[in-house]
Amino acid sequence: MLYNHNGQEYLLNLIDTPGHVDFRSEVAASLAACDGVLLVVDAAQGIQAQTVANFFLADEKNLPMIPVLNKIDLPNAEPERIAEQINDTFALSPSDIIQVSAKTGLNVAELLPAICTRIPPPKGSQEKPLRALLVDSWYDTYVGVVTLVRLFDGTLSKGQYIVSAHTGRKYEVLEVGVMHPHQLPVERLCAGQVGYVICGMKKSSEAHVGDTFYLNGNPVEALPGFEELKPMVSSYASSI
Repeated sequence: MLYNHNGQEYLLNLIDTPGHVDFRSEVAASLAACDGVLLVVDAAQGIQAQTVANFFLADEKNLPMIPVLNKIDLPNAEPERIAEQINDTFALSPSDIIQVSAKTGLNVAELLPAICTRIPPPKGSQEKPLRALLVDSWYDTYVGVVTLVRLFDGTLSKGQYIVSAHTGRKYEVLEVGVMHPHQLPVERLCAGQVGYVICGMKKSSEAHVGDTFYLNGNPVEALPGFEELKPMVSSYASSI
């Protein structure tokens, strides 16, 4: 989304990560693409096990955090007590906490300005070779797999060829764009941006979240943190 703050135009990319602890790999992959996080805590229920797990995932990456207390409109909400709990558990000052109600909209307008002022802009150089992190993917009936990538270095345009560091497969870039919130084609993606890439990928199994893409003929060191997703449920059949 585009957001104007104090006369400056910001391009913000917001990722809603799963809250359940079983989705650790998905959360880790999302955090690898981020420059900061909103740590959302329920003002009635307080800190949950997944809150602790996801906090340490973000803390390991040294990501700046904006603590947010949600559902302060509930009759059983205890924002002051939960704020102290956040301070005791995560050493995040109560004065830094934004108390909101997503239901009523109370104080929600404070969140985007806080992101602009308290989370640093992305680093990276357009002059360096392309390094793009695969954040997500989905299948489109007409164009095949659409990949969502975060560019840490370099630029990416239609007509270039990219290579997966994990599989070694080569793809021709057919279209690049940004989510606004739907797919909006652009001339090129630059370092620091998050955008989608259509590259003729036919199977979703070829898109490995956390994989690194680089330009064909210009290999780079893969971005850290890649791990194969492991199934959380298994089933076995036996004959009697």
